[in-house]
Amino acid sequence: MHTQDIGSLDEALERLQRFIFMRKKLLVITGAGISTDSGIGDYRDQAGQWKRPQPVTHQDFMSQLSWRQRYWARSQLGYPSFLRAKPNRAHRALARLEGQGKLCGLVTQNVDRLHQQAGHRAVVDLHGRLDQVICTDCSAIVPRRDIQAWLEDKNPQLHEQSFQPAPDGDADMEMDFSSIQVPHCDACGGILKPHVVFFGDSVERRIVDHISAKVESADGVLVVGSSLMVFSSFRFIRHAHANNVPVAALNQGVTRADDLFTFKVAEPADQLDTIIAR
Repeated sequence: MHTQDIGSLDEALERLQRFIFMRKKLLVITGAGISTDSGIGDYRDQAGQWKRPQPVTHQDFMSQLSWRQRYWARSQLGYPSFLRAKPNRAHRALARLEGQGKLCGLVTQNVDRLHQQAGHRAVVDLHGRLDQVICTDCSAIVPRRDIQAWLEDKNPQLHEQSFQPAPDGDADMEMDFSSIQVPHCDACGGILKPHVVFFGDSVERRIVDHISAKVESADGVLVVGSSLMVFSSFRFIRHAHANNVPVAALNQGVTRADDLFTFKVAEPADQLDTIIAR
């Protein structure tokens, strides 16, 4: 299967509409492109290249206090604007599709929980959720809002710091992070990290197996707003292709799986609302 030239925008949207409504068990995979209209930035440009320096890696965060100071300082400033994001038309369109019984599941690479806020029920958070913090020693879960209150109390010097919001509750800023206080687990004193999969970390095997089974049982896969450049999501498109499950994509730029799609519509994610409303 290869990405095809589809002609006019109306023809492309009609073909995608047919693809969606012919399915009885459609699996949807979403990425950062579905949340940009909610004010959450993405990481890659339309050529699939990094727009900004690569985020902190799991290895750096776990091995170096300086990286944890950097992460938590930036997160202290960036998280409030991230928290204010609301579901957009594309999130709500997919929730409607689920309500119509068209979907067998939705897998999101995003950590913003906007699908759930839109009313979507069967969601797999492939890369975790930013509204929780986990202890890397005892696995205790702490609400992120509690950590935010702790950070703001312990690091008042950041209250006047200038910054620019960045993807996933991060913040672009220039400062010396050496005075930043970082949270530790109240239960065991272990290292706390956001309950997300950092770059360089891997998705739990049970989650991978669960999604792989969903792919095998699906009668189609729809990719929305993802370049699929990370292997954690790309593997499922490869798995679908190997199992002769057709895959369509709605994504503005280049993806890692362009040669595996049945077809791709190079448009923004909010076209879903137009398609489903037709």
